[in-house]
Amino acid sequence: MAVSSSCNPQLLLSHKFPETTYTYTERDVAVYALGVGACGRNAVDTDELKYAYHENGQQFIKVLPTFSALFSLESLPDGVDLPGLTFDPRLLLHGQQYIEVHKPLPSKATIQNKVSLAGLHDKGKAVILEIETRSYEKESGELLSMNRATVFLRGAGGFSDPSQPFTYSNYPANQASAMKIPESVPFAVFEDCTQSSQALLYRLSGDYNPLHSDPMFAKLAGFSRPILHGLCTLGFAVRAIIKCICKGDPDMIKNISGRFLLHVYPGETLVTEMWLKGLRVIYQVKAKERNRAVLLGYVHLHRLASSL
Repeated sequence: MAVSSSCNPQLLLSHKFPETTYTYTERDVAVYALGVGACGRNAVDTDELKYAYHENGQQFIKVLPTFSALFSLESLPDGVDLPGLTFDPRLLLHGQQYIEVHKPLPSKATIQNKVSLAGLHDKGKAVILEIETRSYEKESGELLSMNRATVFLRGAGGFSDPSQPFTYSNYPANQASAMKIPESVPFAVFEDCTQSSQALLYRLSGDYNPLHSDPMFAKLAGFSRPILHGLCTLGFAVRAIIKCICKGDPDMIKNISGRFLLHVYPGETLVTEMWLKGLRVIYQVKAKERNRAVLLGYVHLHRLASSL
């Protein structure tokens, strides 16, 4: 197998990720919720005020399940700067995100992250990395969530024989990659407007990639202006599912999968279409102004809301 200078698979697969800790507070939880549009249209939304305020005497604010995606971000303080891998950061694309929520997230905690490389694939013109992060509450040792992020590194592939391209995975293929949208009428549709400053607000949760804030960097990456974080779009989608199908109860979410199809520009309107199949919600998000699908995936629920 001929190995290019851009990727050394043996070195990558032998890399041991250091364990990291991440402490967050209620302020971080509230900033995140506002960053993914909570209370954006109505500051006293009865379904969403609990994510940013101690509503009706509640002791703790509630945490959106997609907040756990920040744990995987914090578990890689140097990003995907890994031994045996060379790439242009402007050509990095976040392809998919899978989240398992093992218990409702506390409104403040110190998290211990254990990271591993779950997949490595040579696609010729790109390398696909699948990075798994298991996040434990440090005090109790309980597993809170597991994230699996799929990253495309354009221009870093071609390190193996094209007739037998290198591939490694320690888990079954992600179902979102083969997801098909039903032809039936959606069970529910929710429309929400992102703000022109949405990416600037969301970045305060820890993703400071200049692609989402710097106009010149965005143009060099091939975009007319800074784009919205994919995980922000995912937050909008799951929030819509919680509102429309879970009747405002975030603890009904068991796991989440999302495949990022296209960029979103801050200020665009997101239309989330939802199909309910048993305890599975299949969803698709479109940018209304361009009528383009930007995200699709599924959410598994623990149970159905009694009013459905």
